[in-house]
Amino acid sequence: MDRTEITPCRAGDLALLDRHLPTPGAPTRHADRFARQEAGLGTYLVAWRDGLPAGNGQVRWDGCAAPEVRAAAGDCPEFNGLDVREDLRGQGIGTALIRAAEELARERGGTHLGLGVGHDNPRAAALYARLGYAPVTAYTDRYAYTDEDGVRHECAEACTFLVRRLD
Repeated sequence: MDRTEITPCRAGDLALLDRHLPTPGAPTRHADRFARQEAGLGTYLVAWRDGLPAGNGQVRWDGCAAPEVRAAAGDCPEFNGLDVREDLRGQGIGTALIRAAEELARERGGTHLGLGVGHDNPRAAALYARLGYAPVTAYTDRYAYTDEDGVRHECAEACTFLVRRLD
């Protein structure tokens, strides 16, 4: 079985991320997450398999911005934007990324980690439940991105915020 390595993103990783984990319609997603990391607001984790990026996700140290989540979970750090290359899904990479995020939260003195899941993503919801994440509140995830033509898009997605205690 191939070994998966999880590391914080480095500036030199961005071109490989763009090539192997493209974000159609949102070409600056990797750079944006790296910029949050550089500003100290998050840690952008990359999963590596055979020297290539296999998945990624970001720990947002400032938590979820949704008011419903803030009211229910406070400033609980959020693991956000989990993505695994389609051809590698089901091989434990998502689990490895989540466990790495949990360990980072523990190292910073965190007692909980949260994450959101879209109501239209039952496969992710099943993974999170298997890993011990329990629903805290329903919310609307609002986010924006700029496409290749420089047009800004505002999006809203029905989600549930889940939290796991890090004992």
